Amino acid sequence: MQSARGVAGFWILAAMLFVAMASSSVPSPIYPVYAAEWQLTPLMLTAVFAIYVAGLLVTMLVAGRLSDHVGRKPVLVAGGLLLVVSLVLFTGADGFVALVVDRIVQGVAVGLLIGALGAALIDNSLERHPSLAGVLNGAVPPFALATGAVSSGALVEWGPAPEQLVYVLFGALLLLLVAALFVVPERVTRRPGALRSLRPTVSVPRASRALFRGVAGALVASWALGGLFLSLVPSALGAVFGIHDHFAAGALIAVVTGVGGLTGLAIQRLDTRRSLFLGLVALIVGPVVTVSFVFAHSLPGLVVGSAIAGVGFGAGFQAPLRMLLATAAPTHRAGLLSSVYVVSYLAFGVPAVVAGLVEPAFGFVPVLAGYGAFIVLAAAIALVLQLVARDAAAVEERAAEAVERTATGSVRTVAE
Repeated sequence: MQSARGVAGFWILAAMLFVAMASSSVPSPIYPVYAAEWQLTPLMLTAVFAIYVAGLLVTMLVAGRLSDHVGRKPVLVAGGLLLVVSLVLFTGADGFVALVVDRIVQGVAVGLLIGALGAALIDNSLERHPSLAGVLNGAVPPFALATGAVSSGALVEWGPAPEQLVYVLFGALLLLLVAALFVVPERVTRRPGALRSLRPTVSVPRASRALFRGVAGALVASWALGGLFLSLVPSALGAVFGIHDHFAAGALIAVVTGVGGLTGLAIQRLDTRRSLFLGLVALIVGPVVTVSFVFAHSLPGLVVGSAIAGVGFGAGFQAPLRMLLATAAPTHRAGLLSSVYVVSYLAFGVPAVVAGLVEPAFGFVPVLAGYGAFIVLAAAIALVLQLVARDAAAVEERAAEAVERTATGSVRTVAE
């Protein structure tokens, strides 16, 4: 029977994943405040967004497999403390350069944490609910992004010290969780190769590679959609609808990420391939509806499109993640998760940077439409690949049945 310490450790890890991911979306609703105070251009804000993604990606490429060698807890303590440092730095930010430095530190910290936390959750799975760790790996990030955006937007709009308070609160929570790691059992035995694991690489176990190629399009589409809503869609509230409320921007992000999290929980008992089909269809329909209603200047339609997109964000990430984790041995989990997030965060950041670069030339709404078209294309390609794979599997199954029937018939003939 699982010990109380093991159960507590599982929930401490889940909480730490939640708070770490939530802290990454905290700055988004505050960007308009920074822009007004420091005269930041849209391109400068895009650079701040991109530098976070760059720091996170480089760290995952370098240190994504480190916890498979040195253990989960040393990496979690280092990443957690570094994330606290980044939040402290945010409270004293006084200009563009400081903001860039803070986001780099935050990206490095989250890059250290994300793969190790996901792998540690699986290492410490609950004996009574062994599948819950995989579910939380997919469902927690959307819920966390929603919580970070909403809490930040609310405190910026109505709370005191809008540029400091939210960072102080999340920093204090993280410090408590880092201290609580003492309770978490270490399930990974140290093994040689830690320095060699720091060579930048995308590490996908051999048993997972074919599946990884097949579901990569879903990861790209779902996280590109996340980047769209965190970088451009909230700006539509001001540029198209004339709404400049900071809480409204956070709430719109929360519609997508919150529905995504709920979808991840709702599909946990559904067949993963069906869940993936659901996610890909929603990733095609959601951006089309969202962009269409932006063109039509319909705010209720924008919210509806965002909710549909949220279904795609949740299922389009959760289903591939569950499929991939089922193929990975314990010693390869952190590396596989880091590879998943490398692909995801590239899709999260690169289109947003491109959109920020071309927006001055083409205008906000056309760039929004182009961004949405990219998501639809990625989801459509992934859907075709899944349909082809399903058809191929069906052909193989029918062929196997035919061979079995032939062999059975031959046996009967010989017997007669």
